[in-house]
Amino acid sequence: MQHVFRRGTSAKKPVLLLLHGTGGTEHDLLSLAELVDSEASVLSVRGNVLENGLPRFFKRLAEGVFDEQDLVFRTKELKEFLTQAAIDHQFDPSNIVAIGYSNGANIAASLLFHYADAVKGAILHHPMVPIRNVPMPDLTGIHVWIGAGANDPICTQEESVELKDLLEEAGASVGIHWEHAGHQLTTAEVKVAKSRYEQIFR
Repeated sequence: MQHVFRRGTSAKKPVLLLLHGTGGTEHDLLSLAELVDSEASVLSVRGNVLENGLPRFFKRLAEGVFDEQDLVFRTKELKEFLTQAAIDHQFDPSNIVAIGYSNGANIAASLLFHYADAVKGAILHHPMVPIRNVPMPDLTGIHVWIGAGANDPICTQEESVELKDLLEEAGASVGIHWEHAGHQLTTAEVKVAKSRYEQIFR
């Protein structure tokens, strides 16, 4: 997978796995990672799927309707990439914190739904429930923070709460923050995410 890896100044800090939204690239969230933790290593990945020329992490059938077969395949692809990237770039694969926005948050959530050991935590900006009615792994000890828009037309409040509930039922520790905004990623939301990250991972 196309990606950027930047080694941080502290090997003890988590490796920040950056996952862009639809139409983004591996360069989109680098400034966000700098704001969240300037000392951490960064692994920023580009999705392998194109939708009308726009990069995504998995296919969809319509707005808000995921191609679940492709989602499962692409989630496995990303998990295998992370395993190999840890070898290639010499970092601890058990020390990854995912930061995703929109489509990137959805593939990060799918990692949690399918693998207990993919990441040790996640910051999910405007995620949806990636898949339903699947057995989830034991997520005890994994911290997840969800940034949601109270007026988000794509990720409804009900969807955000459902995702929180499903992750908590699997054992994860989950916090949710509401912005009086839509689907956009606001500076205020990033600041709250940074504060939460510092409480848990620093």
